[in-house]
Amino acid sequence: MAVTDAASAARALVEAERERAARGRLTVEWPGLDLGTAYAVQRMTIGDRVRAGDRVIGTKLGLTSAAKQQRMGISSPLTAVLVESYLLRVDQPVPLDELIQPRIEPEIVFVLGRDLEGPGVTAAAALAAVDRVYAGFEIIDSRFEGYDFALPDVVADNGSSAYVVVGGNGVSPSDLDLGLEAVVLSVDGQVVATATGAAVQGHPAEALALAVNALAERGQALRAGEIVFTGGLTDAVPLRHASQVSAEFTTLGALVVTGYSAVADDDRKD
Repeated sequence: MAVTDAASAARALVEAERERAARGRLTVEWPGLDLGTAYAVQRMTIGDRVRAGDRVIGTKLGLTSAAKQQRMGISSPLTAVLVESYLLRVDQPVPLDELIQPRIEPEIVFVLGRDLEGPGVTAAAALAAVDRVYAGFEIIDSRFEGYDFALPDVVADNGSSAYVVVGGNGVSPSDLDLGLEAVVLSVDGQVVATATGAAVQGHPAEALALAVNALAERGQALRAGEIVFTGGLTDAVPLRHASQVSAEFTTLGALVVTGYSAVADDDRKD
């Protein structure tokens, strides 16, 4: 599919997701794709989901940590949209057969107690709007081969969104030192990464303020009850069949996710 405008870019991404077939960068076929247009593509793909019966439930930040930015060769965070169909129960295996090249990362998750609207929102004001804080996992799944993309590509692709998992026990933000909140990420019992909340823009509240101020530039805001995934604390790791990934937080508790596929890993299209 030739990509020459926002509508054709949206169709190409929807097709790649539906067919579970990674593609090359949009920006190679369409060198003029800029960030403003990429966000327009993102809105088109989310609009298709909503018209089909899905529901917007919040926002996520992507590429907020130094680890993620270094891995992807990108220096700017992004915002993406979370919809209800992304939500998995804590005890629900991740359906890998629906994905292309799944990876998983631990995150600190906010649930807002009141509306939050920019511009000019500070980290302190953003944190004051948070009702509860949760441990979370995001499962990402880029529609670009080998996670090779420029910033407009991944913005158009809604930040490589696939699934999210929110822990069951929320904590009041007043009971946390979010900058020091630590996480240990393990795969099948082996520790693969550690981090603290400071990995996300220096403090997760800074990421929340960044998100709401960026949304304001596009005439959008965050609403009470919405969830915000503040960005991967560590680099994302591949998620495979029967593999058990755990994130143990200092105060937010532990969260465990298992991948499931009816197709052997060697036969997957990744």
